[in-house]
Formats: sequence, C-alpha cells, structure tokens
Amino acid sequence: MKNQYRTHSCGELNIKNIGQEVRLAGFVQTIRNLGKMKFLDLRDENGITQIVLNEESNLVEKCEDLNKECTITVCGKVVERSSKNPKIPTGEIEVVANDLNVLGKCKPNLPFEINSEGQNVREDLRLEYRFLDLRNEKIHQNIKLRSKVLKDFRNEMDKLGFTEIQTPILANSSPEGARDFLVPSRLHPGEFYALPQAPQQFKQLLMVSGFEKYYQIAPCFRDEDPRADRSPGEFYQLDFEMAFSTQEDVFNVIETIIPNVFKENSDWKVDEGPFVRIPYQEAMEKYGTDKPDLRNPLLIWDLTNIFKGTEFKAFEGKTVKAIVVENAAQKPRKFFDAISEFAISELEAKGLAWVKVDQEMKLNGGISKFIENERKVLIFEKMNVQPDSAIFFVADEKEKAQKIAGGVRIKLGEEFDLIEKNIYKFCFIVDFPMYELSDEGSIDFNHNPFSMPQGGIESLENQNPLEICAYQYDLVGNGYELASGAVRNHSQEIMIKAFEMAGYSEEDVKKRFGALFHAFQFGTPPHAGAAAGIDRIIMLLAEENSIREVIAFPKNKKARDVMMNAPSQVFEKQLEDIHIKLT
Repeated sequence: MKNQYRTHSCGELNIKNIGQEVRLAGFVQTIRNLGKMKFLDLRDENGITQIVLNEESNLVEKCEDLNKECTITVCGKVVERSSKNPKIPTGEIEVVANDLNVLGKCKPNLPFEINSEGQNVREDLRLEYRFLDLRNEKIHQNIKLRSKVLKDFRNEMDKLGFTEIQTPILANSSPEGARDFLVPSRLHPGEFYALPQAPQQFKQLLMVSGFEKYYQIAPCFRDEDPRADRSPGEFYQLDFEMAFSTQEDVFNVIETIIPNVFKENSDWKVDEGPFVRIPYQEAMEKYGTDKPDLRNPLLIWDLTNIFKGTEFKAFEGKTVKAIVVENAAQKPRKFFDAISEFAISELEAKGLAWVKVDQEMKLNGGISKFIENERKVLIFEKMNVQPDSAIFFVADEKEKAQKIAGGVRIKLGEEFDLIEKNIYKFCFIVDFPMYELSDEGSIDFNHNPFSMPQGGIESLENQNPLEICAYQYDLVGNGYELASGAVRNHSQEIMIKAFEMAGYSEEDVKKRFGALFHAFQFGTPPHAGAAAGIDRIIMLLAEENSIREVIAFPKNKKARDVMMNAPSQVFEKQLEDIHIKLT
C-alpha cells in the first residue's frame, strides 16, 4: 500500500532519480526567498533535500506564510542541481515542486534554533521544549544510537544463550546504597511498595528457580542527586545473572559483549579482553579513585615513608602523595598557582605543593628548599624522575590524600593533553571491601549487601570486618563505572551473619528479604552476575559529556521534568485514596 505523504525519504534521492516524480514529507529547515523563486531545505530523520518553488508552479505566493519547522508534504520532479552541495548525500539533485501541502503549521517564533550547533541555549529551556530539541540532528542521532545499542546488547546476550525475563517494578524496599522511591498502597493502608533500585533479589530468585542464564534491559529507580554521568531518579541497565558460575565466568561474558557492542557502534579503537584487573586498594593508591581512566598515563606515588621526620610542617605526620609530569618545568609560575587553586577550590585540598626539576636534575621553585638532598635522591629513584619535570605533592589524611591526588591526576592529564585519543580502555576493579564505616562510625555495607565474602563464613567470624574483601567487581571504561557485579551469597547462614555485622538482626533479614532468605533453604545453586549502565555506555559511544544528551526525555539537574511539570501536586481526593495526609 502506497504512503499518501511520501514515496521517498529526504535522504535517499540521488542522480539516478533524475526525471522521476516523487513525493517527500518532513520539516522545513530553511527558507531562502529569491523573489520569484523559493528554496526550501526539507528535513526528515534520514536527511535533507532541497525543494525549489518557482513562478510556474504558482506555489511561491501560496507559501508566503510558511515558517521554518512547519511540517509539509511536497510533490515534484527530481532534477540535477546546478550548484551542487557535496556535504550532503542528496547534494547533486533538487526537487522542483508542483504541489505542496502544509500538514502541521509551526508558530513563527521558535524558543531556539533547532540545528544551530554551539548555540548558547539554557538547558532548562531545551528540556522544556524537548520535543523540539530532539529534532536537532545530533541529539536525534543519539536516540537512534541508543535504540541500536539496545538491540546489539540483546543480540549479544541471545547469542550467549541468555533468557530475557522481566521482573516487577512494584517491589519491596531493599538497601542498595540510595534512597528508595516509595509508592503508597491503596488496597493496603499504611503499606508501601518501593520502585526497584535494581532487580537484585528477583534475579537471584530466578537462579533458585532453575533459570541458568537470565538478562533484561531493566529500569532502575534511585532517589539520589544527579550528576553529569548519572540520571536522577531513573536509569536503565543491562542486568544479567548466571547459575553455577564464578567471577571469571562473569568476566568472560563482559569481555565478549562490551568490545563487540563498542566496535559495532564506534570507529575508535576498543580494548579487547581480557581486561586489566586492578584490586581496589591498588586503584586507590595508584589512581586515587576506583574509576581510573587508563588513557591517562600519570600515576600517583606514595612518599609518606620518604618524608617521615621531615621538618616541613605541611607534610609532618601526613600521608604524602606525589605525581610527576615530564616536560613540565618550563610552565610559568601562574600555571602552578592555577593548579594549586583548582586543588583548593574544587577538591577541598588544604594546598598543593610542587617543585620543578631542571636539566641538571636540581630542584627549583615551590617547596624545593624544604627537600634535602637525601630525600631528593630517594624521590627521584622511586618515581623515575626525568630532567625538565615537575612534581606535585598532596599531604593529608590517607583517604583525603588519595582522593585529592586522584583529582589532581585527572586535571594534569587534561592540562598537558596526555589523555590518549580515540580509544576505549577498560579494566576490572576487583576485591572491594565488604564493609566500610558509616558517617556515624558504625559498620555498613560498602557495595552490594548480597555479595559473597571472600573466605566465606570463616572470614565473617574471624576477620576484622573492615579487612574482609568481597567477590565484588566493577567494569571501568575511560574513567566511568560502566558495570558493577558480584558473586552472590547463596547461603542462609552467611546471609544472617553478613547482615548481623551491619546491624541487622535475623528477624530484620527475614522481614526485609523474606523471599530470598527462605529460598536459600531449597537447594540454591552458586551464582554470579553484573549490571551494565546503558545510559552511561551510550554517553561514551555518542562522545557526549552529559548523560542527558542520550536520554529522550531527561530530568534537569534538580531532578525535575520541566516539560511535563513533574513532580507536581495532586488532588486531595487522590491522597485520600492512598491514605496519605500532608503535614
């Protein structure tokens, strides 16, 4: 059956179509009025075709009030274009119109130009008119890329024999590291569902049920503050779990699907598996973060022992971290001052010390007068310092020093243009601590509460909780956490003990995780899995800096949907139905 609006898309006509009568439909992108003639650029999501309205067609006057972004359908003959445009696939031809109909009128004053690159438009204005913003070719292609990536992930999982299964959205509250979104129940007054932070318990129950390879593109909901690489409120992940599997089995799956999907959707170089594996503590020492960007060659060195007994007050009794940058000694004093100001204002450092190393390997500037020759020799030897380098020092409590040095490392990599271009570099961060101290000083889960502790029940009974490692792991790519997973605990005994150490009684565990607790009595197979962040992966593939650029209808930085006006107030009757009173 023929389409009444178009015979071709706006991106497919070429020199072979000359002489054909065609019908096109799309948005008017530009209008060039030359008196007796008009030229329109007609755009659909497949491309642009130039339309000619001449005096003979009697369409020039008919289209006097035609505006940009009106939706039209045009009938006409394909002719060779006299002034060709090699920048577009249809640049050798144009369509001389003999009929034109306006399908959707657009008001004359747009809130912003649709396809103007680099325009300074407030983000909230773009989000308020997101239906227009999505017409922008770059963002439009991002959403189409998203569709393709989802298909590619599904294809990869299907090839590996996984079964796609959907799990509930209305679930129970579960400690996953963020606040829950709660949904009051109308049928059960005073009781609440929680939107799942992840399908964690359900996928483990599927393993108990005998499904050996599960996956889904899962919506997840977390009431947490937004960031450039994190969507507020909701996000999607490729969630998968495998029975009778180990950490290595999960790594094999990730090392198969991630390179394949990245290579399919980018022309950058892509790391092949096996990926580098870095223990958590090593990552914090070398990179100052558990999300290291391996494209940056700079490393952090620990000089605490070298500076023991120093008379330099700023280093006395502190953990001292250092970064050496080659070919940096020629930078002016104001550069070093700017890096120091960045560390203080952005990283909450007390200060950033530095020295220059000249061609004769002498120290100059900064804190050079406080570094004796014996210490200088030890520093040079440990860090393999070269002539014409600069060394940057951070001194603070251990965790603060690591974090600040990690931020300085990133900044220096950017300032000296050291970040390797056009490549995706991946690594696994492994051996995460099972527990950490909360802000109140109590023992709390560090990562995922359903993980298997390394050493099993013996480690829980005999080790310092803060020294227990879990079979937990993250996939990191170009400085972003792209996936997180674990070998799961499948023992009721270990579950009770693990939660007890975090302050949960056995009754708490039964009440909050009853289904999982009871299921562990019925022959649970060992299992492991992971979840990859879809939005963040697509952000990397689209070469965007904000996750909002790859989500069709994102919320703003304050977690508000300014287009749909959500969240919003509701009627009193709606609150009565769900037994809620506002105070």
